[in-house]
Amino acid sequence: MADEIWLRQCAPTLAGIKTASLFGHPVSSLAEAVAEVRSVDRRLASKGVRAFLCSYRNGRALIYVYRPEALRADFADAEVREMLRRFGYRPEREASCLAELSRRLRTGGEFPHEIGLFLGYPSADVRGFIENRGAKAKLVGTWKVYSDPERAEQTFARYRKCVSLYLAQHAKGRSLEQLTVAPRKTNQPSNDTI
Repeated sequence: MADEIWLRQCAPTLAGIKTASLFGHPVSSLAEAVAEVRSVDRRLASKGVRAFLCSYRNGRALIYVYRPEALRADFADAEVREMLRRFGYRPEREASCLAELSRRLRTGGEFPHEIGLFLGYPSADVRGFIENRGAKAKLVGTWKVYSDPERAEQTFARYRKCVSLYLAQHAKGRSLEQLTVAPRKTNQPSNDTI
């Protein structure tokens, strides 16, 4: 799988402005999917980014790319923790949450709509999506918005700009590793330009 695909699908996560990204991609075999995800995971681990193969079915890999620190911070939110517990997750154990999410994606039952909590979506929007069964959204973009469409539209625009900038930089020869932002040290000022 070309680095461009990872950038197109995961640039905001690689830039450190989004907790995680999830994307499906065709592959010729489970072995190819495992090898590709392991390779990217090794390449990006030193930058605080992990890649995880959630499922493989019918020649399609479902890949989750995330920042463990950001996921832990998201899971520390009281409302997120309560929602995860209600759905049978143990939010204090990130690895078990990912294993359970992967199991739910692999079994082919009802889609686990709580997945938005794993992607850094606002808990109010995840709750709104579940309660409204995906209907009545105020805005549709990276996710369906139920709570704050103005803020969400700003976030969507930021994500689009990030993808565009990353693809342009990649076209100029910057590698996936070079474009992945390492986590900031605490008390270090932000130089975000995205």
